[in-house]
Amino acid sequence: MLVNVLNIKGQNTSQIELPDDVFGIQPHEHAMHLAVRVYLSNQRQGTHKTKTRTEVSGGGKKPWKQKGRGTARAGSTRSPVWVGGGTVHGPKPHLYKLDLPKKVRRLARKSAFSLRLQENNLIVVEDLAFHEIKTKQMSDIVKSLNLINDKTLFLIPESEKNIVLSSRNLPKLTTSVADKVSTYDILKHKKLLVSKSSVEKIVNTFLN
Repeated sequence: MLVNVLNIKGQNTSQIELPDDVFGIQPHEHAMHLAVRVYLSNQRQGTHKTKTRTEVSGGGKKPWKQKGRGTARAGSTRSPVWVGGGTVHGPKPHLYKLDLPKKVRRLARKSAFSLRLQENNLIVVEDLAFHEIKTKQMSDIVKSLNLINDKTLFLIPESEKNIVLSSRNLPKLTTSVADKVSTYDILKHKKLLVSKSSVEKIVNTFLN
């Protein structure tokens, strides 16, 4: 599929061929759902923990005698029914790690790229070269491309310090290396801004 390539002023300068087997497939909604679920699950640390009655300090002595007091019998002040007592069936540390087959992961990413292209939310731009860290320079580019109000993911071929640092103060712009981007990252952002050199990087990730 032929797509226009824009310059930093938002003008068409050329066209580039986006392979249909990566950017032109029918989006597989379930594969994308699984990929997002796995990504979010793997972000969880699983370090949550509450103390049971055996782990709470104190409570070694019976609070009062069994009979004759007119109150309910009690064997420990660390009982779950007491304030400061242990917790019943509370969370315990465990892993939330999930995995997906390689083919499903690839299908999900291809689906996400294809979905953004079908929505006309994928924009290919000429490669940028920043000689200094300048947020205003990146801000002007975003305005020229009419992306100032949209949550945008900018894919670059490799981590370039000047571009990354010039972008990070723009609240709705996120930069990412093209071959490291996840399905979640693509779907989280409404617009996908792809530098011309990044297209080849993306395609190559599906060849290995």
